[in-house]
Amino acid sequence: MAKRILSLLSFFFIIVNTVSATDYYVSNSGNNSNTGLSESQAFLTIQHAADLVVAGDVVYVLNGTYAGFDVREKNGEVNQYITFKAKDNNVIINQKGPKRNDGINIENCNYIIVDGFIVNNMIGNGNGIRVVVSDHCIVRNNRCDNNAERAIFTGFTDDILIENNICSNSIDEHGIYVSNSSDRPIIRYNECFGNNSIGIHMNGDLSVGGDGIISDPQIYGNIIHDNNKAAGINMDGVENPIVYNNLIYNNHNAQGIALFKGDGAIVTNGAKIYNNTIIVPSDGRWGILVQAGANINTEIFNNIIINEHAWRGCIAVASTLQFKSDYNILNDKMSNNGDGSSISLSEWQALGFDTNSLIANNLSSIFVAPESNNYQLVEGSQAIDNGSNLVNSVVTYDINKNDRPAGSTYDIGAYEFNATASIDENNFSEVIVFPNPTSDYLSIKNGNNLNDIKYINIYDGVGKRITSYNSPEMMDVRSLSPGLYFLELQTNTNQIINKKVIIY
Repeated sequence: MAKRILSLLSFFFIIVNTVSATDYYVSNSGNNSNTGLSESQAFLTIQHAADLVVAGDVVYVLNGTYAGFDVREKNGEVNQYITFKAKDNNVIINQKGPKRNDGINIENCNYIIVDGFIVNNMIGNGNGIRVVVSDHCIVRNNRCDNNAERAIFTGFTDDILIENNICSNSIDEHGIYVSNSSDRPIIRYNECFGNNSIGIHMNGDLSVGGDGIISDPQIYGNIIHDNNKAAGINMDGVENPIVYNNLIYNNHNAQGIALFKGDGAIVTNGAKIYNNTIIVPSDGRWGILVQAGANINTEIFNNIIINEHAWRGCIAVASTLQFKSDYNILNDKMSNNGDGSSISLSEWQALGFDTNSLIANNLSSIFVAPESNNYQLVEGSQAIDNGSNLVNSVVTYDINKNDRPAGSTYDIGAYEFNATASIDENNFSEVIVFPNPTSDYLSIKNGNNLNDIKYINIYDGVGKRITSYNSPEMMDVRSLSPGLYFLELQTNTNQIINKKVIIY
């Protein structure tokens, strides 16, 4: 009987724990004196909901413009996160929170999710989203633009996940900045561009406490371009980073990837840099810069590294001890004495490095459309099937989440060759996509008696399939972020037609 009572009590507590989670709603037409438990009874401010939440609660924010919010000393639990979620795709925070200049501030909290907000124009020392002294948090699907300091900033944040964010035009510093001894961060599938300094920056920051080391980060699937200082991916005091499937291009006065020691407790070392595509402009620096000490147990395999600078080149190392590099596509410019002078690839190979690597052909023979920053592999590219399977414990798919290798051997660079994903617009003037640009719906007209369209796929600017439609009429695109997309149309006679569309 006692066992049965204990069992019933355990069941009771599980049920109570399960049903105790609350969904709150926030709306521009709400009122903080409402219950917040439905859209019709929504709160007016996000902060009011943030003051109430406990583990398992979800705050849904409806489309509109809001002041920021500040969450402190609130803890979710494993499988019971506290979640702040934009219910639709136009939830804008353009005023600071109540305590700091940041749009969203998470501090001394664990297991918090921030999902789907647009956070713009924070002033003073404000970040778009700030997460500090908080573990097991998730920042995803947000767009942060024109913020005074950084788009996303974190400090002392073990096991943070930062994914699918757009981080642009930070006025002072970086797109994403992970700092202060934050171990095991995952930074994936973000786009960082137009920032005054670095696309993605990691710094162990010994001077502010902790051990000054960021251990075991993973940085993959990111697109980093048109940033203005230091590096696309910058790593100071980082231990055993895994960096793969990133596309890094057109970053000015910057390395593609930099491994070094500044304020970190150690020189970044043990890096696994696999299957990235790095294009350095004429005003850039090195493709990958490896400071003395950063060479220890660092491997650079299966990367496309092309540098248009007058004399700086692809890989620069200050020491070659315990360093490996091979199966890359490179310019004929390397360095074994750091950022000093360059040597030829053949001289570099004589030192025992990149013996299976290739000198890069012209860009148009490697990529689909490099002039428009489409760095997918063109048919016949020298990158196809010339990589190494040595990366297979880490790299199992490409930047578009296509399985790799597609054949028996890896392709080189961030993209595995996929003929159907190499999209360019065909000149079928009889097929009209309208309205174009659009922000809500698309339709297609066949002006020349083409057979009925069998299906429509929509791809983003780097060839990743986003969604599919069965009808050419009133295709709903309201959930898509602004940008350039490609429509792939197949007729009943299997004719493929591709069209560009701009969504704003």
